[in-house]
Amino acid sequence: MSAPAGRVRIIGGEWRSRLIDVRGVQGLRPTPDRVRETLFNWLGQELDGRSCLDLFAGSGALGFEAASRGAARVVMIEQDQLAFAALQANAKTLQATRVQIVRGDALNFARSANQPFDVVFVDPPYRAGWIERMAPLLPGLLGNAGVAYVEAEYKIDNIDGLTRIKQGTAGQVYYHLFARAA
Repeated sequence: MSAPAGRVRIIGGEWRSRLIDVRGVQGLRPTPDRVRETLFNWLGQELDGRSCLDLFAGSGALGFEAASRGAARVVMIEQDQLAFAALQANAKTLQATRVQIVRGDALNFARSANQPFDVVFVDPPYRAGWIERMAPLLPGLLGNAGVAYVEAEYKIDNIDGLTRIKQGTAGQVYYHLFARAA
């Protein structure tokens, strides 16, 4: 395993202020602290009992943050071997027993998921068409009161079957929260 490219701080919950290692993987950009803080203000500071899916886990910042805040189950999907190995090492260090890390393709996982999630995080590598390919699958991943957090390099106005309920920007990052359409 290569040396860490950096570290990300968990900002709330059980593991508050703990650092996780981030590998130097092309296209990997951990969600900034300020954006994560806003996101978890939107979701509520505690995620007790909720199930979460992090489709492009990367650094694990979103998934570990959710687990730190009490999520009952967090499934992280990561295709890159180096990022996957770092996620496993971080989970071991944190003793993250409610976190399941799956090495695989996010689209394939989304197509075959047989349980709905309360929160789905979608923060894929930029400029690779992932949002467009993942958007049609998102409504099927969400439970009745589920929400999807989507981060992109552009503003997303609409995802069929979902309603945008919150949005924000930080530098070049556009972030959105979607819920099932009424």
